[in-house]
Amino acid sequence: MAGKPLCPTQAVPPPSQLSFSFSPSLRSQRESIPQVEENRRWRKQVEESPLLCPQWRLAQRTRGWSSWRSQWPFTKATSFCKTHTRLFKKILLGLLCLAYAAYFLAACILNFQRALALFVITCLVIFALVLPFLKKLLGKKLTRCLKPFENSRLRLWMKWVFAGVSLVVLILWLALDTAQRPEQLISFAGICMFILILFACSKHHSAVSWRAVFWGLGLQFVFGVLVIRTDLGYNAFKWLGEQVQIFLNYTVAGSSFVFGDMLVKDVFAFQTLPIIIFFGCVMSILYYLGLVQWVVQKVAWFLQITMGTTATETLAVAGNIFVGMTEAPLLIRPYLADMTLSEIHAVMTGGFATISGTVLGAFISFGVDASSLISASVMAAPCALALSKLAYPEVEESKFKSEEGVKLPCGKERNVLEAASNGATDAIGLAANVAANLVAFLAVLAFINAALSWLGELVDIQGLTFQDLSFTQVICSYILRPMVFMMGVEWTDCPMVAELVGIKFFTNEFVAYQQLSQYKNKRLSGVEEWIEGEKQWISVRAEIITTFSLCGFANLSSIGITLGGLTSIVPHRKSDLSKVVVRALFTGACVSLISACVAGILYVPRGAEADCVSFLNTSFTNRTYETYMCCRGLFQRPEGSSTIIAHCRLILLGSSKSSLSTSQAASTIGMHHHVR
Repeated sequence: MAGKPLCPTQAVPPPSQLSFSFSPSLRSQRESIPQVEENRRWRKQVEESPLLCPQWRLAQRTRGWSSWRSQWPFTKATSFCKTHTRLFKKILLGLLCLAYAAYFLAACILNFQRALALFVITCLVIFALVLPFLKKLLGKKLTRCLKPFENSRLRLWMKWVFAGVSLVVLILWLALDTAQRPEQLISFAGICMFILILFACSKHHSAVSWRAVFWGLGLQFVFGVLVIRTDLGYNAFKWLGEQVQIFLNYTVAGSSFVFGDMLVKDVFAFQTLPIIIFFGCVMSILYYLGLVQWVVQKVAWFLQITMGTTATETLAVAGNIFVGMTEAPLLIRPYLADMTLSEIHAVMTGGFATISGTVLGAFISFGVDASSLISASVMAAPCALALSKLAYPEVEESKFKSEEGVKLPCGKERNVLEAASNGATDAIGLAANVAANLVAFLAVLAFINAALSWLGELVDIQGLTFQDLSFTQVICSYILRPMVFMMGVEWTDCPMVAELVGIKFFTNEFVAYQQLSQYKNKRLSGVEEWIEGEKQWISVRAEIITTFSLCGFANLSSIGITLGGLTSIVPHRKSDLSKVVVRALFTGACVSLISACVAGILYVPRGAEADCVSFLNTSFTNRTYETYMCCRGLFQRPEGSSTIIAHCRLILLGSSKSSLSTSQAASTIGMHHHVR
């Protein structure tokens, strides 16, 4: 049998079905170069085998190899491209970088102010790309430089020195800064009051980690100084708020196409709720790209090394800056089952003390100051950890003390389009929840108003409503008025601000922010400050303080949302969750109030109020809020020419839109003459 040629159809498959060039089974695969060479050698051995008859070899050469030769240039080009794939990618990336650099330089040279957003984004991207290389180059050197501080005695001595210097700087700063504005000391006393209240209600007084408390409050204060006091930080966050507003305005393109221009302009639901869907879509895309995870991990790492908190609780609180109170625990879902009660309390407090990025867009659409909302949400993260460790200190042994932190996975979506679609779909539930809550709570509020009004009419008491003489006025306007005053609000504005804080706690923050936006619109539109003895709007300082105090999900309805979300993740710990949720709600509310106190300490008038004399000398045509405040300030602290004072007298007394009543204006003018 060795000398007899075999039947090619029975002994050996035709080379045309086994060769690399035109094999159906191999053509769909991406083979490496060694595999191609191995197939080529095998094909040659089969062709030259003495067991195949010459006629069959000749036929196969005539049919198969002619087609293989015709495909040879394409195969060779494909093989060359696969071999130099990395080189081609580097060349293409280099060309794209050069093109972007040319575009970036052209944009900055033509108009830098117009290209400021592009400049900021480019700097952030470059920093994120360069950071890993800096770690590799300088990481070991920094470790060697910090090695002497590993000595326990030296570290303890440095801690005490740092604490003493910080205390001296704080005392000197308060003494010098509050010399011109003593009302700022009231806000500082408010911070001390809330800390004492939380310490008195602490679960374990002797186990309080004062390092976490002071570091958290210190970071919040430093960030507040950066945002509110420094021109760079104030302008940066003001610019960021403006960019966010511009970005959210793109929602109109989609909502107008779906609902029509008339509904989008006139109906609240079609103005605000589409913003939630749009922002949810954007956050899902950022999460898919890994940007949210990167920022959250960096913030969590910084808070962890400064405050000494564990990785899981720090990560959840940092995530609350961007996502909601039910989404943030999903970042640490695998670890919730083993977390201590103190860590769970910190996770809940972070959810109550902050707002999500999705509803942030809705609040901005109300007309609330965007920079204040953004800074309040960021400032709340370290304060939430600090007050959480004050109200519920750690007394158990945590399993998550590793300084490496917790790794966050990327999104499960396969591409950007799927991430955008899933984000928009998930946001529908949130938008429906917001709409349902507003409808329900406002309807219940109207019913209570009608019921109280009916009960009042039975005993000849007119105007007995929920906002005026009922339970809310007693709780908010009287009981909460001293607390609001300690935040730094003027006494005349305290009833209105106290009512807003009460609405936020007993109803929700949406209704409170909507009411605040109405006060702001009245102030900007020139409505009289007092009408029939009732104040119509609050000052800018009170608006800023109120914005900070309302920035959080700490209301009674959020208890059910928090318990429902966490119980669905760890159902076997339902009893533990129920134990700490009320304390976490109270702590989260105090976080927002302390943030408002920090804003009260750091707030300074800007613009016209900062230099009233120059403003009145240059702009005195229209009666605006700035003109009114400057005139009132001049009567209290007389300075300027008699012409300006005469114009101010006409504004306060002669204008039909005057913010002061005649008797009040006359009293201020009389006080002015008495001082002169």
